[in-house]
Amino acid sequence: MTATLEAPTVRTGSEAAAKPRKKKSLLSKIFRGSAAILLFLAGWELVPRYLLDEGTKPFLPPLSEDLVALWELILNGQLADHLLASLGRSAAGFVLAVAVSVPLGLLIAWYRPLAEFLNPLLELARNTAALALLPVFTLLLGIGEVSKIALIVYACVWPVLLNTIAGVNTVDPLLVKAARSLGLSSPSLFRKVILPSAVPTIFTGIRMAAAYSILILIAAEMVGAKAGLGYLINNSQVNFQIQQMYAAIITVSVLGLAINAGFVALERRFSTWRVKEKA
Repeated sequence: MTATLEAPTVRTGSEAAAKPRKKKSLLSKIFRGSAAILLFLAGWELVPRYLLDEGTKPFLPPLSEDLVALWELILNGQLADHLLASLGRSAAGFVLAVAVSVPLGLLIAWYRPLAEFLNPLLELARNTAALALLPVFTLLLGIGEVSKIALIVYACVWPVLLNTIAGVNTVDPLLVKAARSLGLSSPSLFRKVILPSAVPTIFTGIRMAAAYSILILIAAEMVGAKAGLGYLINNSQVNFQIQQMYAAIITVSVLGLAINAGFVALERRFSTWRVKEKA
């Protein structure tokens, strides 16, 4: 019986020094990326404590007091209730908007006569602010859930629709010519070349729509809602619960960041071919 001895791995001096340098570079990158936010948070804590006068201080409490109010909202379950109400409305409006606008955008971009027919109407509608239509939706659909979801659908449709049209129209003509020279039929060209090329632009529109779904929802919930983050912000302000109001605003910001990060990850997942192409 013979035993085989493996030679120990010997690290050279340059490899051993590379790890600390890499770690230091990563820490430096994280610090540079978050320095502005840390500075803002420090100002939020220190300015109300040491620079504001007694008359202004109640309207801008230090960050630590707002975080305590946020923790209390989490513990007593109020935040979860309002958050779920907002997410339900936002998700319903967003999903409906994407389901309508992506196929419609592909159709408009693919059939030029349809684009020429609808473009004037689309230009008029997309330049009409969604919040300006809030009274119209309320009058037609009431102050319940339907009017709020309809308003979110209206606000979210435009970024997805316009980016879908732009994504199809800006596909590299050389790719289209190459595909046609290989004998691809129109449906195959659309499925194998046009649609994959348009995916990054479509996802940009979807990310914008996700942000709009939160922004418009908060405004809509300030009118005629009995639950939701917009209602919590408005109700806290009316009842002079200022720390609670800022706690709800912080929640909205964190929610927006989380949704955006989720869609960025999803975009990378569906655009892996593009990352490889860049690499």
